[in-house]
Amino acid sequence: MSDIVFTDARIVDGTGSPSFRGHVAVRDGIIERVTRGAPPDGDRIVDLDGAVLAPGFVEAHSHSDFEVFADPKLTPKAHQGITTEILGQDGLGPAPVSAERADEWSARMWALSGSVESAPTFESMGAYLDAVDEARPALNLGILAGHGTIRHEVLGMEGRTATADELEEMQALLRESLDDGCLGLSTGLIYHPQIHSDTDELRALCEVLSPTNRPFVAHIRSEGHWLFEAMYEFISVGYETDVPLHLSHFKLSGRKQHGKADLAVSFLEIAREMGVDITADQYPYIAGSTSLSAVLPPWAHGEGEARTLELLSDPESRARMAADIKEFRIPFWENDAGTVGWENIRIADVGSERTKLEGMTISEIAESRDCNPLDACLDLLVEEELDVRIVIFLGREDDVETIFKSPLTCVGSDGLVSKNPHPRLYGTYPKILDEFVRERNLVSLEEAVRKMTALPARIYGLQSKGVLREGMDADLVSFRPEWVATDSSYDNPKRLPTGIDHVVVDGEFVIHDGVQTDRRPGKTIRSEPYTD
Repeated sequence: MSDIVFTDARIVDGTGSPSFRGHVAVRDGIIERVTRGAPPDGDRIVDLDGAVLAPGFVEAHSHSDFEVFADPKLTPKAHQGITTEILGQDGLGPAPVSAERADEWSARMWALSGSVESAPTFESMGAYLDAVDEARPALNLGILAGHGTIRHEVLGMEGRTATADELEEMQALLRESLDDGCLGLSTGLIYHPQIHSDTDELRALCEVLSPTNRPFVAHIRSEGHWLFEAMYEFISVGYETDVPLHLSHFKLSGRKQHGKADLAVSFLEIAREMGVDITADQYPYIAGSTSLSAVLPPWAHGEGEARTLELLSDPESRARMAADIKEFRIPFWENDAGTVGWENIRIADVGSERTKLEGMTISEIAESRDCNPLDACLDLLVEEELDVRIVIFLGREDDVETIFKSPLTCVGSDGLVSKNPHPRLYGTYPKILDEFVRERNLVSLEEAVRKMTALPARIYGLQSKGVLREGMDADLVSFRPEWVATDSSYDNPKRLPTGIDHVVVDGEFVIHDGVQTDRRPGKTIRSEPYTD
C-alpha cells in the first residue's frame, strides 16, 4: 500500500507534454505509480479536485547558502513550490577557505548573507555539505564550486592575473571541490576578486571541469554596455574546453542594449549550432539586486574593505571614479551607474537604523543632501561601511518576455536574503504562473513548468528530479493555476504567495493546505567523485 495517493490531479509532468487527469502514488519517498485508471490504495488519500500536480520546482540560481542555517525551513522558497535549490552562485561560496583566510572571506560574503554571523566559512565543500545535512533543511540543496572563493584562497584579494603556479593551485582546489560533490563551477566576473581574472584563467579551470561534464555557470563580465563581447568570451571558453555552459540571470541592462533580446538569444542558438551545450536562467523582473559597492570600479576593491573605505574618502580617487563611470574608461567593467543612471538605483536596505533612506534612489538622496549623485553614493558607502544593498532598475519588459520565451531559458530567483529584499525572493515562481502564463500567455502552463523542473534538473545533472514519473523522487507541488499569485512588491517584499496548496519533499509534506509544516526532509545533492 502506498504512503500517499494524490487523486483527481491535473498532472503536468515537467517534460512539456500536454497535461492529463490522473492519480499519483508515493511510497518511501519515490513516485510509485502514475495512472489514469482507478486510484491506488494508500494510507493517506489527498483529493486534489482537479488542481495541478507537478514535479517540485528546481531553482537554478539561489543564494540560500547561509540562510539554511538561520532558517532551515527555507520559508520563502518552500511556499513557492521549490523543492531543490542550487547554491554557490556568482563564484561566491563558503568553501574552501583556510583558517588564515576565514575572517577576510567571511567579511566578503557578508553582503551576500545579510549578516556576518550568518556567513561561516568551511575548509572544504565536503565540510560545508555535511553541515547543511546536520541543519536538516526542508528542501534539497546542491552547490557549485565558486571561482571567487577558490581564487581568494590562492591570491587573496590581489587585483592581478594569476601566475602559472597559482593556476595549478586553483585547479587542484577545484578538483577537490568537485570530488566533494559540487555540481559544477560558478563565476561572477563583475565581482571581486574574480573580476581580475582573464580568459586564460577561466579556460584553465574549465579544463578541469570538462571531463566531469558538469556545467560552467557564469555571471558574465557585462550584461549592459559590453554585453555581446562578454557573451562571446563565455561561449568561446565553452567551445574551446568542451564544457556545458549556463548563463546566470540572462538580461539586457541599460538603454544601449534595450530591445536587443532577440539578438542576445540568437547568440545562444548559434552557440548550440556550433555544438556548445548552453542554457540560461532568468528571474521575471526588470530590476536586479546587489550591493551598492558593485558600482565602484575594480581598482577600488583591490586590497579589501579597509582600503576601499580609504579610497572613498580621498578626493583624487573620487575624481578618478567619476571619470571611469562617466566615460566608460575601463573595458568590460560592468559600470552599473553609467549604464542605468543614478535615478534607477534604489536603496533596499542599509546596515544602520537609518531606514528613511530605504526606498530612495541615489538621485533622490543627492537632491536631499544638495550634492551630486556620485558624492551621495560614495558618502553613503562610507557612512554605512559598505553595508548597503540596492535594487537596480536595468531592464525592459519586452526583453524579459523575449528571453523567457526561449526554450533554452529556465527559472531562478537570484533572491538575496536581507532586511528588505528584492520581491523575487518571495515571488518569482508565482509571478511566472500568474503573469507570464495566465495573464500574458507567453508560454503554455506545461512549458512554464518544464522551465521550472525538467530543464534545470537536466542542466545540473539531477537524474531523479524534475519529471513526474514512476521511479523518480517524490518531490512534488500542487497548485491552482487560476488562483496562484504573489503580492510581493518592491515596497512590501516579504509576502507569501497564494494558490500553492501542497509541497512535498522526499515524500513528506513541507507545505500542506498552504501552511508550512515542521517536516525537514531535505538533503544535500552531491555529484559522484571524478578523477581524471
